[in-house]
Amino acid sequence: MSETTETPGIPETPGIPETLVRRSPWPDSVSRAVVMPLQPSVVYASADPDQLDAQYEGRVAGFTYAREGHPNASVLAARIDALEGAPAAGGGGLILGSGMAAVSAVLLGLLKAGDHVLGGDQLYGRTLRLMAQDLPRLGIATSLADPTDAAAFAAAIRPETRLILVEVVSNPTLRVADMEGIIALARARGIAVAVDNTFTTPRGYRPFGHGADIVIHSVTKMLAGHSDVTLGYVATRDPAQSRAIRDFAVTTGMTPSPFDCWLADRGLMSFHLRYDRAEANAAALADHLAGLAGVARVIYPTRADHPDHNRARAILGARGGHMLSFEVRGGRAAANALTRAMPDVAFAPTLGDIGTTLSHPASSSHRLLDGAGRAAIGISEGFFRVSVGVEDIAVLKRDFAAGVGAAQEAAG
Repeated sequence: MSETTETPGIPETPGIPETLVRRSPWPDSVSRAVVMPLQPSVVYASADPDQLDAQYEGRVAGFTYAREGHPNASVLAARIDALEGAPAAGGGGLILGSGMAAVSAVLLGLLKAGDHVLGGDQLYGRTLRLMAQDLPRLGIATSLADPTDAAAFAAAIRPETRLILVEVVSNPTLRVADMEGIIALARARGIAVAVDNTFTTPRGYRPFGHGADIVIHSVTKMLAGHSDVTLGYVATRDPAQSRAIRDFAVTTGMTPSPFDCWLADRGLMSFHLRYDRAEANAAALADHLAGLAGVARVIYPTRADHPDHNRARAILGARGGHMLSFEVRGGRAAANALTRAMPDVAFAPTLGDIGTTLSHPASSSHRLLDGAGRAAIGISEGFFRVSVGVEDIAVLKRDFAAGVGAAQEAAG
């Protein structure tokens, strides 16, 4: 009896495959895509168990499961590594699902019960909450000190201090940390320094070049730049720290979306152009606001009236950045009037968008602090933070003049 290759229930048709499910290979090409391809696959097939072992052991390069890494995240991490000058010895940066995922991976991946972490007293609000509520219940002690005063940091260091976390320019009061002093005292005591560089970006300051051990970013902000992705980044100079952070992030599922990575990579292509234009706008807008009646103060690092002006010049040079803060008189009523009079400027608790956004820390990032706590760091009901975008500066000046005028009227 002759054998047949016909599958029961499926008649043979010459030239037509029995099934298309996972049987179509990706086409080879001698040319390459100009745009980074989007690869949403969750899993990657290996040839055999020996090859899979080789991948997991690092003897050959390859992807296995998206929670452990995928091409879009790898390409994006390499680009930010180049911007930050991340030391190759650290093994390269890691992309995570959000900026807070990056902060959490550093703190929880590196610290254990009995350790102490010292932070700047004006860190991002959720970072402060993580340090105040979550780390202590895991047995990790935390405290805060004024980052503009290295002596205050020195006094707050304990024998069990293992990590210092600081932002170069604080959010939202734009105070400039004594980075040189803090890094020097940490190095002398063998304490790692992690820098959240989201505000400053590598265009304004490159922490690795100044001796920092770890760099963190909310890629969501200026690097991606279009308010359409949620991602974080972390890189270290120590391979052991890098492995610990990576293992914690993979185990706890801090996986970045391939699509978000693809969008962030596209945004990163214009990062330098966006940053330079936004920075020029911010400097001009700061001077404009300072001349408006009803504005109590303006905070911008390169202005002569900035409380850390000399240090800002020493650390940042002429790079004042794209962020500014200002305060109007009249409390919450004036604040409400200002935002309502500026409908074309998004009142939204974010930063780094290509368009200008306006934030009110008392009702958003620092709402968990009581009035006295906010007052202690200079945040009143009339205090606003501005992430300046790339719009025509004349349009921005007009919008903010209208807002301040409305606030002044509401204040009486």
